[in-house]
Amino acid sequence: MIPRYSRSEMTDIWSPESKFRIWFEIEAHACDALAKLGVIPEEAAKTIWEKGGSAEFDVARIDEIERETKHDVIAFLTHLAEIVGPDARFVHQGMTSSDVLDTCFNVQLTKATDLLLDDMDALLAALKKRAFEHKDDITIGRSHGIHAEPTTFGVKLAQAYAEFDRCRQRLVHAREEIATCAISGAVGTFANIDPSVEEHVAEALGLKAEPVSTQVVPRDRHAQYFATLGVIASSVERLATEIRHLQRTEVLEAEEYFAPGQKGSSAMPHKRNPVLTENLTGLARMVRSYALPAMENVALWHERDISHSSVERMIGPDATVTLDFALMRLTGVIDKLLVYPNNMEKNMNKFRGLVHSQRVLLALTQAGASREDSYRLVQRNAMKVWEQDKDFLTELLADSEVTALLSEEEIKEKFDLGYHTKHVDTIFKRVFG
Repeated sequence: MIPRYSRSEMTDIWSPESKFRIWFEIEAHACDALAKLGVIPEEAAKTIWEKGGSAEFDVARIDEIERETKHDVIAFLTHLAEIVGPDARFVHQGMTSSDVLDTCFNVQLTKATDLLLDDMDALLAALKKRAFEHKDDITIGRSHGIHAEPTTFGVKLAQAYAEFDRCRQRLVHAREEIATCAISGAVGTFANIDPSVEEHVAEALGLKAEPVSTQVVPRDRHAQYFATLGVIASSVERLATEIRHLQRTEVLEAEEYFAPGQKGSSAMPHKRNPVLTENLTGLARMVRSYALPAMENVALWHERDISHSSVERMIGPDATVTLDFALMRLTGVIDKLLVYPNNMEKNMNKFRGLVHSQRVLLALTQAGASREDSYRLVQRNAMKVWEQDKDFLTELLADSEVTALLSEEEIKEKFDLGYHTKHVDTIFKRVFG
């Protein structure tokens, strides 16, 4: 997590100040529930809220205490006692450190997810806008990087929209999966704290009670969460890679916006490089890399250990901050993307007429030729275009075996581009409703 690839809205969630504020709220809400049960005095619960709720927790002081105690939660509780006074003895009644740490981590993840969902909405809006803008701009579809058949640039963007819409649905489910609270005490048995306290804290924080916490929230939840972020990052890379290919000099069907005063190379003044989408490719690799350690965190010893702790202190902030930045950057790329329909037409016509080979093949089979013979007739004329720079239609019309089966009018009709776009409206209706 470095400032270059961070937005303050997300980094604030992971700041020490934010963490300690959440820790306090967990403890204070628990005190409210304990007071209702008669375990601690109601006046003590009020005092804890009054003094702690208005306090600015001193991060440096907490760090100082931790250097001696070697325990972060104890350091915080010690500092809280300095603020609250004698009533602080009622804080953390029947609780264990994991109750605070796990619940806080899940609060932070849900807050981070809410920002990511906002990011997704912005990206989807940009994709939808540009898809309709270029709905009918015909371009060549490629398989294996080679010209295949015509599509439209709008369909390309509609595909990306549908993919990120699925990603958003996955993220909503991942948020539900991670939004749990554990206030169950040592080894998760509630021996020293009533289950109603957990339910109260969960409701206050917008979470749900973890059915069986075993002192820690089961890490299969987190594994799914970070895996979901990894899938979203993969979709970011897929779209970024498409734009990078389309920006290549010999293609140049679309390119990133190049701002006035922007420089592409320290050595070559002519360069306009796809730096943003290359950056997105790298960021996606990082987000995906956090999924594996999250999966390895699932297998903890018995009721708990802390082998997951150091991992999550890194991957929690890093994965969410990086994906947040990547989604916003991709939205900016799409919103300002320069699109060149004229170049799309030029590229499609580079191998004159070859993109219509399948239509001719099918027409020959329908005219009575076997599929093998039809393929042979079409391919031998297509190879002349590849190897001798011939015109596909001209070669077909000069092939007596082809014209014996199809008239000139029938052959020319197979070169109608509109044939390939007749179902674009159907695709858009499926994607956008």
